[in-house]
Amino acid sequence: MRDIAVFSGSAHPELAKEVCAHLGVPLSPTRVSRFANDCLEVQLQANCRERDVFLIQPLVKPVQENLVELLLMCDAARGASAGRISVVMPHYSYARSDKKDAPRISLGGRLVADLMVAAGASRVLAMTLHSPQVHGFFSVPVDHLHALRELAAHFRQYDLSRTTVVSPDLGNAKEAAAFARLIGAQVAAGAKQRYADDRVVISSVIGDIADRDVIVLDDEIAKGSTVLELLDRLRESGPRSIRVACTHGLFAAGALKRIGEQPDVLEIVCTNTVPVPEEERTEKLRILSIAPALAEAVRRIHNGESVSALFDAPPNE
Repeated sequence: MRDIAVFSGSAHPELAKEVCAHLGVPLSPTRVSRFANDCLEVQLQANCRERDVFLIQPLVKPVQENLVELLLMCDAARGASAGRISVVMPHYSYARSDKKDAPRISLGGRLVADLMVAAGASRVLAMTLHSPQVHGFFSVPVDHLHALRELAAHFRQYDLSRTTVVSPDLGNAKEAAAFARLIGAQVAAGAKQRYADDRVVISSVIGDIADRDVIVLDDEIAKGSTVLELLDRLRESGPRSIRVACTHGLFAAGALKRIGEQPDVLEIVCTNTVPVPEEERTEKLRILSIAPALAEAVRRIHNGESVSALFDAPPNE
């Protein structure tokens, strides 16, 4: 593939290498250094002039460091006369700051989107944003992928004749319904209220759970408080089996261990949009790769083809 340059920040170089392997292009080197006053400096160590530049960087912990690194990568590519700069951001952590639900509160999702554009980004490729309105925070084109096909391909290995897909809240119910249609299952949703970042209450689950195989589906799992609260409500209805799935497996503050210790949870499935450290993984964890989908989206963007057509074809199984 000619006239394309792919760079990775420090956040998830393994995913960037896998994307480049599927594209059949080398991952161009990036040098990140730090001045004595603790400021970052980024150098893109390959020619960018008039090339289609793709910068791969999910916003994961440490989020602020990785964000500034991404902004500096954009600035470096713009200063090197890149023909177009596309940010490939598998996880946009600031998407959670998407509404004014308290007085004098910041809207980080919109501010960070503006910062990326100001730094030189001319296009964004994202996956499973926290809410649909985040798409509108960007003043440049956004290609918004999801991992439902990859998740569906994984769960089709099981007998799905008595399966219910459960969304932890009504906000994610549309996504859960789309996933349920892909695997031919029923759908249910929890009635959730959030009182703090790590304190939620789910009063009930709307849908058929009794003696059914349940797949809990969420966009991300951070501290795991929502999933654990939902599991308590599900047990009251007597499900036959429980599996947990999400796109972004952040698993902060020991969440993966706590969920994995639940004896009735058979499996925890996530994708590799964010890195999961080896030492934190459990035998119940399954990590699916979204590198082929990202690589195909990059190829289509580069060639001026439809990215939405990706969702019309069945995934590779």
